[in-house]
Amino acid sequence: MNKLPPPPPPPPPGRGRAQGPKPPKKLPKSDGGEPAKRGMPRWIIWVLAGLLLATILVPSLLPSDDGESISYTEFIAEVDAGRVESVVINNGNGEIRGEFTDGSSFNTTGGGDRGVSEADEALLDARGVEKEFTAPSSNWFVGVLGLMLPVMLIIGFFVWLQRRAQGQMGGVMNVGKSKAKAYDTDKPSTTFSDIAGYEGVKTEVTEVVDFLRMPERFREIGARVPKGILLVGPPGTGKTLFARAVAGEAGVGFLSVTGSDFMEMFVGVGASRVRDLFQQARRMGKAIIFVDEIDSIGRKRGAGLGGGHDEREQTLNQLLSEMDGFETSEGIVILAATNRPDILDPALLRPGRFDRQIVVPLPEYEERLAILEVHARDKRMGADVDLATMSRATPGMAGADLANLVNEAALIAVRRGSKEINRIDFENARDRVVLGASRESMILNAEEKRATAFHEGGHALLATVLPHGDPLHKVTILPRGMALGVTWSLPQERHTYSKEFFEDTICKAMGGRVAEMIVFGKLNSGAANDLEQATGIARRMVREWGMSERVGPMAWAGQQQVFLGDDLMSNQREYSDDTAKLLDEEISRILTDQESRARELLTKHRRGLELIAEALLEHETIDGPEVAKLIQRGMAENGEVEPMKMNVLGSPT
Repeated sequence: MNKLPPPPPPPPPGRGRAQGPKPPKKLPKSDGGEPAKRGMPRWIIWVLAGLLLATILVPSLLPSDDGESISYTEFIAEVDAGRVESVVINNGNGEIRGEFTDGSSFNTTGGGDRGVSEADEALLDARGVEKEFTAPSSNWFVGVLGLMLPVMLIIGFFVWLQRRAQGQMGGVMNVGKSKAKAYDTDKPSTTFSDIAGYEGVKTEVTEVVDFLRMPERFREIGARVPKGILLVGPPGTGKTLFARAVAGEAGVGFLSVTGSDFMEMFVGVGASRVRDLFQQARRMGKAIIFVDEIDSIGRKRGAGLGGGHDEREQTLNQLLSEMDGFETSEGIVILAATNRPDILDPALLRPGRFDRQIVVPLPEYEERLAILEVHARDKRMGADVDLATMSRATPGMAGADLANLVNEAALIAVRRGSKEINRIDFENARDRVVLGASRESMILNAEEKRATAFHEGGHALLATVLPHGDPLHKVTILPRGMALGVTWSLPQERHTYSKEFFEDTICKAMGGRVAEMIVFGKLNSGAANDLEQATGIARRMVREWGMSERVGPMAWAGQQQVFLGDDLMSNQREYSDDTAKLLDEEISRILTDQESRARELLTKHRRGLELIAEALLEHETIDGPEVAKLIQRGMAENGEVEPMKMNVLGSPT
């Protein structure tokens, strides 16, 4: 139920991005790397074909003015009366068109094979009506279309099959093309001014910018600029952003590719893409090639998995060959980023390839403040927001974490219905990021809530009275994340940790379990995470940091996962059974001693523990100074008048 800061382990694998604007806009590229040319749009061809078809069909479909329509009986009556001048009889469909003696037109439909019977034809002759018989005319276009339509469908089907086959072949032929994204060099949108802090990193990469801008200065003195620069740092510190800033400052072409882009199911594709990438860079003249997450293709060779023909190894071999195949005078510099430099192949890191490693660390206080100011530029901040205070309260956060913190505060402000971001929004956002989301739907019964209050009270009391741990910030019994309650100690900016710090941390982790034993006389599963953290710290104290007198100044690395690039047998135990027994005994001793120490302190401050638990049951959340007051009140009730220094941190707000 407790959430404690872990000891300083190496950063976990991952990637992220620090502060800065969006990447430059990409230019449309053809397969050859040149800007694609625009041809005639296809819709114009279809419009022209439609106009031609309409010109042929529309006139034949439009209705013609054939005059008044009358019945055949009326037609015979008019003929008999002598008012019909002439007629034209279609002996195919029986249609009759004609004119009256007054010049008006009419049309009707007759019967029989010829449109009129022999008697009616005799009547026409007797009345002097001019008659003309015509054969039905067919539309030649419709006839030709009827004959050509099956042929056109067959031809269209074969054309579709041919184009489909060509498209598939084209995809197979282009599988070896580089997937690098080329960015515009005329208007670089990312420069060093867009990156807050990291002045030391900027100084180290300035040489690369100067070389790309003014290479003659280096040639005159005979200096050789590194071919490759490896950016190393925890996830989220802005390694990718630094690479874009170098390209923006130098004003040269920038080719960005991820290590996973080289890998495909076909053997040899990765090597082909590496060759195409360097050819594309040479065509650009001066250029920067940036390979993000290079550890995906640059892992150590010789693992025994996949053999010498493994696709990853072939890609790495081609990359090594290409880096040896060009000189810095060509104006091409390779930048790469990784957060796992320990697993890279030694051939990549030797002089002549990645000559220089630049560490991009987690930001310090001043850098965090500058990063927060960058991300707060386009947001409406309230008058009570103090970014300097928030920077002090966020040690260990990378640039990406700080960007997420500001965005969370903005989201909470919108959810709250506010038109600006206030201090309370930053507080809630920090709690959500560090402690986890509040689980309002979880309702604890009275017994669980009381047990949680004493559990967290034990953590809070020990965090306050122990002198060497991180100072207490707040404690809550509101469920957050996966915990039923949280005791939050703000980690201080430290670069080395003492033995006393780790002992106090273990003792504080034991506080919840021991408090429940003292008050209730029984245990539950709520201390699982506390024991896991305490055991992990004790194990590293004995095995890695040499903080055990019985073991002495010896260190054995913990069990590492096997990955491609490491020998499968490298994780065998390097010590005897007697040494393993000694290590286990020392780990157990440290945990047992700190549990006894926690029991002694909690028994001494039993009244303070009860006051803290009562305050938690009433208010659910209390801060560090309030915990210190409750402990002092409990000491006064027990008759202790000697002042005691409390290890608390006032609320950052």
